[in-house]
Amino acid sequence: MASFKLKDQAPDFTLPTVSGEDFSFEKHRKEHNHWHLIVFFRGSWCPVCQEELRELQANKEYFEKHNVHLLTISSDKMEDLQKFANDEDLTFPVLADENLEAIKAYDVFYHGEDAPYEDHGQHGEPAYFLVNEKGQFLYQQRQTSPFGRPHANELRKIVKYIGKNIK
Repeated sequence: MASFKLKDQAPDFTLPTVSGEDFSFEKHRKEHNHWHLIVFFRGSWCPVCQEELRELQANKEYFEKHNVHLLTISSDKMEDLQKFANDEDLTFPVLADENLEAIKAYDVFYHGEDAPYEDHGQHGEPAYFLVNEKGQFLYQQRQTSPFGRPHANELRKIVKYIGKNIK
């Protein structure tokens, strides 16, 4: 698994949102001179992901106050993501990556047919990237299973720490 170095440029991607629009990361980043927290999650079917997205929604105001935009991405089916996002009233972008464009660009672990263990079929695993206003990586974490991911409170601490200590 390749990794990005901190300050490397984050790859661009364009994906459909659950609200029916195309979302270009580069265009969004240039229009909003803020940091972005990109969260890859397994899918709307995953109970751990469901709780995580609820926690992110509950903490959205904190991130916005610190000029951090939340973006979430899953390889789950669009219709399943739409239903979950609507049922939960998620107000941050939820993007469908059914063709694995962003998952591949960000080298997110993909649990495919060749995975060493059974785990709810094929899907991307959790990953987290904090990107500054220039599109450079400030933080990254990738998982190979549903567990070990940072809780929203930990992500808040990461944003605060990096913001306080940025050069």
